[in-house]
Amino acid sequence: MYLQAFTDYLLLEKNYSALTLKAYQNDLTDFSDFMFSQYQSQSINKVNYSQIRSWIVLLVENGLTNRSINRKISSLNSYYKFLLKIDAIKINPLSKHKALKTSKKIQIPFSEAEITTALDDLNFNDDFESIRNKLIVELFYSTGIRRIELVELKLTSIDLQNKTLKVLGKRNKERIVPLLNSVIETITQYLKIRLELNNITHHETLFLTKKGVKIYETLVYRIINDYFSRASTKVKKSPHILRHSFATHMLNQGADLNAVKELLGHSSLAATQVYTHNSIAELKKVHIKAHPRSKK
Repeated sequence: MYLQAFTDYLLLEKNYSALTLKAYQNDLTDFSDFMFSQYQSQSINKVNYSQIRSWIVLLVENGLTNRSINRKISSLNSYYKFLLKIDAIKINPLSKHKALKTSKKIQIPFSEAEITTALDDLNFNDDFESIRNKLIVELFYSTGIRRIELVELKLTSIDLQNKTLKVLGKRNKERIVPLLNSVIETITQYLKIRLELNNITHHETLFLTKKGVKIYETLVYRIINDYFSRASTKVKKSPHILRHSFATHMLNQGADLNAVKELLGHSSLAATQVYTHNSIAELKKVHIKAHPRSKK
């Protein structure tokens, strides 16, 4: 009963996306299964911290990273906060829990030279998949959108007249992102060849497979990994690294942090500031080179 009410709360009041809801449901189901197998309990509403701690130990033993475990506990904590909110429980069993320590991953962006190689120096054919893939790379780098945001783009998301893209971000929050003229040219080329597809199933979706169905996240990852495997020697080559590159290069060129925040769809500056470490490095170079007293 409470699980459904919690799901409705996340959907209607918190405005969470379907993917986020699914993640919460999976985490709660995992804990529910654990409680039944270990304590023969049919409910997760009345638990104590030692039981939750036992689950954490099991997750560690199963090889989950601290980051993944923290996410699961965060889902559980949100559920208990909801139960407190509706007076279903009196005490949150996670009220004094401290998240497991995680190492900060330093995401290394592509260099501008690597981007140029991927977009300009590699030969793109003029068939459907080649033009689609080039547009995917260009959109990631020129707008900084997330992989799921790209997958969910509609034909109506594009405004060629105003040169803008409407993106549906986290918590179903819309933002408008400007499009470069070079990207507009590739979009126009893609839309033309897209019309030649046979048996289109998902007519409203912007990016399709050659079979006419909606593109999927793992395929998008493979596309980026393939193109940048030929342009970069970096170990990690993913859509998120392109998003990271977009933000870093914008900041390096003097873009305002607040403007980059809006383009990325971040809710706070704190989330955007993780991209500033490279721009700080660039600033140091300029500072040392230009400041009158640096040579002293």
